[in-house]
Amino acid sequence: MSEKRDDFMVFSGTANLPLAEKVAEYLGRPLNRIDIKHFPDGETFCQVIDGVRGRDVFVIQSGSPNPNQAYMELFIIMDALKRGSAERITAVIPYYGYARQDRKDQPRVPITARLIANLLQKAGANRVVAMDLHANQIQGFFDIPLDHLKAEPIILKYIRDQHWANPIVVAPDTGGAKTAYGYSRKLGCGLAIVAKQRTGDSTVDAFSVVGDVKDHDVIMIDDMTATGGTLSAAAKMCREDGAKSVHAFVSHFPLTEKGVDRLMHETELDELVVTDTIPLREGFDPSKLPFKLTRLSVAPLIGEAIRRTHNDESINDLFNHE
Repeated sequence: MSEKRDDFMVFSGTANLPLAEKVAEYLGRPLNRIDIKHFPDGETFCQVIDGVRGRDVFVIQSGSPNPNQAYMELFIIMDALKRGSAERITAVIPYYGYARQDRKDQPRVPITARLIANLLQKAGANRVVAMDLHANQIQGFFDIPLDHLKAEPIILKYIRDQHWANPIVVAPDTGGAKTAYGYSRKLGCGLAIVAKQRTGDSTVDAFSVVGDVKDHDVIMIDDMTATGGTLSAAAKMCREDGAKSVHAFVSHFPLTEKGVDRLMHETELDELVVTDTIPLREGFDPSKLPFKLTRLSVAPLIGEAIRRTHNDESINDLFNHE
């Protein structure tokens, strides 16, 4: 790197400021100064206070809650940094909003995940860091480097610390079978898969478990839950098949109002473990849930990825320590 880039700068949008502050704490530095305002008519204004000319700059912004506002804010921040002559701009997106719209599965529908990729590049991103994308093919939507982080090391550490006597990893649907298989290999335990049929945007009918979960501590792995439909249906099926306990692990928690109601009244989970890629829904009180909610922080993982990106070191090494 040139002498101008002997240090890096970290800014944050307003979507998940607590996570950005934890990342800055891990890096041993305060967040760099930026002034963001939202006018009464809905427009966003941004002024970068610290000079960025010739600097290596990272912007942390999750695509939830309110993905439209979050992304527009990120685009405006990056445009300000680009016009301030930053040498390199890396968009750090802990949760890639619109990731579920990654293919054209009906006539005349958009591929919005690709649109977001195009807009990020047009707004000035030279590189993107994202975590647990809903579909791996989203990486191919970018013509700039993308580092795909996984919450797996943090989740694995938590699972191992529980010392469950008879664990089994369960994929809540067939789409998550590959990820669940990877967890089962690393944990040295069995694997089961729940076959499901989605009957609506927020409703799921689970109809069989492939594998034996009787008397096992179920470790259910998924990338996200918004309405809780998949997890609730799969947990019910595992209980009916004699599971000793059911613990669900998801990287992203973009909880909806319907999801709050379902988790309060319709789920048979013993524990739901989520990360802090997205702030908890406003007004949501985890203490009222009929099961344990645990939040794990991905700040050390993101902070280390930022440090390694700046120093041109391998990101992949973060996930090759098993």
